[in-house]
Amino acid sequence: MSFVRLRSTPFRFARLTQSATRSSWRPTAIESRYMSQNINRGSATGQAAVPLDIEPSRLTVTKTMSPKELPPSKNLVFGRTFSDHMLRIRWTEATGWQAPSIEPFATINLSPGATVLHYAQSLFEGMKAYRHDDGTVTMFRPDMNMKRMNTSAQRLALPAFDGNALLECIKELISLDRQWIPKEPGHSLYIRPTLIGTNGTLGVAPPSEALLFVITSPVGPYYPRGFKPVPLHGTTEYIRAAPGGTGAYKLAANYAPGVVAQKSAAKQGYAQNLWLHGPEHWLTEVGTMNLFAVIKDKDGITELITPPLDGMILPGVTRDSVLALARNHVSGVKRLEGLPDVIKVSERPINMGEIIQSSKEGRLIELFGTGTAAVVTPVDKIGYNGGDVIIPTGTDGMGPVSKPLWTELVGIQTGAIQSDWNYVVAQ
Repeated sequence: MSFVRLRSTPFRFARLTQSATRSSWRPTAIESRYMSQNINRGSATGQAAVPLDIEPSRLTVTKTMSPKELPPSKNLVFGRTFSDHMLRIRWTEATGWQAPSIEPFATINLSPGATVLHYAQSLFEGMKAYRHDDGTVTMFRPDMNMKRMNTSAQRLALPAFDGNALLECIKELISLDRQWIPKEPGHSLYIRPTLIGTNGTLGVAPPSEALLFVITSPVGPYYPRGFKPVPLHGTTEYIRAAPGGTGAYKLAANYAPGVVAQKSAAKQGYAQNLWLHGPEHWLTEVGTMNLFAVIKDKDGITELITPPLDGMILPGVTRDSVLALARNHVSGVKRLEGLPDVIKVSERPINMGEIIQSSKEGRLIELFGTGTAAVVTPVDKIGYNGGDVIIPTGTDGMGPVSKPLWTELVGIQTGAIQSDWNYVVAQ
């Protein structure tokens, strides 16, 4: 198999004159903030230095004295069972990132005045570790999650970090709890990195203390009995995001307000919300997933469409992967069996008017959501303005474009298909 290893590049003291050597995706605003305050002096040279970044070499491990019994894989419910250990890394404005620590899974002690509780200074990521048939354990494109996590941190004025260094620490956590990765096909270990503001002072301001922690949870297949297309409610009474807002960031505050909207959709017989924006009812996202539509144009050319990253759309890792696979198919880099020979890949706005018109003319091929949990979720109808727009699905619940894309993605994630998108955790 062909895998890529991400090389850790920790550093203890980054000289002010060498700030450009930091990872290119490190948010500039946060760099400026750190480099303009709490500057320490190197003991050997007296030169100014920024606070410490995450350093895997300082990682300590404390194993649990009471390991939990692994539940039967058939009984797993998403997010209900957690492995024996967790990763914690504290940060202060004065000293930077402290030594990483893997500890037994336990509660977090917070001041009642912690900024995360009052001002929602919280962000997270979602990743998975997969066990391959030969025993190799990998994560899928975790560098993308680290990049997005830093971008989200910038939006909340939380501290940035070396993504490769954090991945090295996560790698050790997964290796320690490797037995928690189910062996059954379609199962994986869900990984939840989280960053919160923890200083116990009221007042809206950048945090002076923060905690980055990572927990893991064994999960089963999203569709254990085969694909089941979901009906969506075209939601106009609520919005998920707006221009200039926080829709493009994976912040905790973006998720709680969607619960009421989802409950409203469920009361009307729909599984999730199709978030619509503006008077033209532009399609944005599906529940907590990115959205794809497949339409044939009037010349008979199949077009794969997803809304552009306009500041309201979360830049999903699965979304990016679907686009890359489709474009590789079009360019001939790697043709995917089952995809149309000619297909147009578009990141462009699409509204309900176009969906309805293409449906009436028999040109609407399929609609699906993408995300870490389900990879691909097919849609069979959209409730809109008192009626339903029926979306075609195949006999197996999927469509002619989503099926080969899903097959390729899952093949890569499980190791059946070689790809440099896999990051080796253990062999």
